[in-house]
Amino acid sequence: MANKNRFLIAQSDIVALLNTLEQTVFQRRDLERIFAEHRSFWRLAKSLLARDFIALLVRHTAMKQVDLVFPTETKTLYIWKSVTAFELATHIRTQAYLSHYSALYLHGLTDQIPKQIYVNVEQSSKPDSSVPLTQEAIDDAFTRPQRQSQAHARYRDYTLVLLNGKFTGRLGVVEVQHMQAGRIALTSLERTLIDLAVRPDYVGGVFEVVEAYRRAASTVSINKLVSLLPKLGYRYPYHQAIGFYLERAGTYRPAQVQLLRKQPQELDFYLTHDMGATDYSPEWRLHFPKGF
Repeated sequence: MANKNRFLIAQSDIVALLNTLEQTVFQRRDLERIFAEHRSFWRLAKSLLARDFIALLVRHTAMKQVDLVFPTETKTLYIWKSVTAFELATHIRTQAYLSHYSALYLHGLTDQIPKQIYVNVEQSSKPDSSVPLTQEAIDDAFTRPQRQSQAHARYRDYTLVLLNGKFTGRLGVVEVQHMQAGRIALTSLERTLIDLAVRPDYVGGVFEVVEAYRRAASTVSINKLVSLLPKLGYRYPYHQAIGFYLERAGTYRPAQVQLLRKQPQELDFYLTHDMGATDYSPEWRLHFPKGF
């Protein structure tokens, strides 16, 4: 009872502090840090534990607890007042960011209303493979279906999808105040177009990708895209797929397409995985779905 009474006496000061913070979504450790830094000023009981402080926040203030149930874990977040589903998603992990279809939508490259929110959580850094890439390795990888994340959780009307992304040091990630989504971290337009070429299944397939390239023509910097691509360190020659998309979109200048065309084309490549019947572009050394 003493713990609760001391909390209620300090409640207005606690709420005032939370209202001054830009942060509106908290992990448990964030609230534990706030508790440790301010408990003395708030004159909270010495016997009050951080977990009890958080429980009192949820019970007696506008703080809400959200439990996201993934197949292998439940992730608990805390919301101060109200946030969008996109804002919440970027706080599932530290340094997480929105990508693929979510970034496509937030950059205004589709009219479809998303039902899934893709959250990229990068893996730890790994040494680059020293094994040379061969045609046999490419053929073997791309004749099989592309692996897809099974780490899904429901939030409101959305399915949150955690992607265990390649380590890039958040290269090409921007933090913005989005009119619709709120304060979020997401891939830049150039990084988004690269990601779509790498993982077309996370945007609805190659027809959606080429439409995104078509719509992006007036705003994307192909110079930035070409500069960014090698820094991402992909093993496969995705520049061949990207060049093909640029050309197929029909909205890019020849000089822009040429930036991709002049890069080495040492091996045949594939526009996506597990395509079945295909056509072939000798200009890009690229297999693509028949009828595309």
